[in-house]
Amino acid sequence: MNGLKKLLVLCIGLLAAFVLVACSSEKGSSSSKGDGDDKLTIGISLPSATHGWMGALIDNAEKQAKELKKSEGINYVMTNAADPNKQANDIDDLISQKVDVIVMLPIESAALTPVGQKIKDAGIPLVIVDRELENDAATVVVKGDNEGIGVNAGKYFIEKLKGKGKVVEITGPPSSVTEQRGAGFKEAMESESGIEIIASQSGDFSTEKSLEVMQNILQAHSQIDAVFTQDDGMALGVLQAIKEAGRKDIQFVTGAGGGKEVFENIKDGGLISATFLYSPTMVEDAVKIAAKLAKGEDPEEKMVVKEATQVTKENVDEHYDPDSKF
Repeated sequence: MNGLKKLLVLCIGLLAAFVLVACSSEKGSSSSKGDGDDKLTIGISLPSATHGWMGALIDNAEKQAKELKKSEGINYVMTNAADPNKQANDIDDLISQKVDVIVMLPIESAALTPVGQKIKDAGIPLVIVDRELENDAATVVVKGDNEGIGVNAGKYFIEKLKGKGKVVEITGPPSSVTEQRGAGFKEAMESESGIEIIASQSGDFSTEKSLEVMQNILQAHSQIDAVFTQDDGMALGVLQAIKEAGRKDIQFVTGAGGGKEVFENIKDGGLISATFLYSPTMVEDAVKIAAKLAKGEDPEEKMVVKEATQVTKENVDEHYDPDSKF
């Protein structure tokens, strides 16, 4: 009987020990990130896919993040926001999740600058894509050559118009991208007093908004020689407005980005005669850099700038991909 009691006590002791281990194990998993483990995690905060370029960028970001998860076991959390307030809330969530690094494309530079500082204050490395912040919160910036797009477009206008004409500019929303592309274009234009920018309005990087804006500009100006747009999607909206109005005075339109539909218009000898590369694949570099930062590696450079290559009918076949989503 005493032996039976001893055996019963031993069993109860083993059961209690098992329950204690199980409870402590459960507690440990609930405090970890991602899938309930201690893997590194990249937080990715991007705008919503309001136009083709952004849609392609989101696809490229997720594709690269999935590849890193498969090859290196690094988790990721991706968010999309339609406005700066939502993006700020998304970033707060990523910080609270204690991600190891954040990749952010700010919807608006000024509005998201304090958010960038919050990330820095939390001790989280930050990789900024495309639109820069107005402070030094970013660990690394990955972008296209926005000023180069404007300068190269300006030089193209001077050459095509032979230094004389009336030009319209369709800009993006308030951001470093818009400011730099506009500044580069105006810088090039200043060298030619015979070229006048008669209207400059925002198309919000939207085909629909640019169509509407261009319709109003066409009504207000009876003579326009050419249109510089800061985005390929906006160039398509401008093109539609010109066609609907039946205007024959406009010699050419230019874009920026490198979209398939714009490439096709260039190939066919359409009114869009040139664009300047600003590839959405830049985000792949940003995610790769973020993975290295998460592992504690120092960045090779703090500023990564992609070249603003000019694409016209002469070289469009080198860049055109019929299977491209953008």
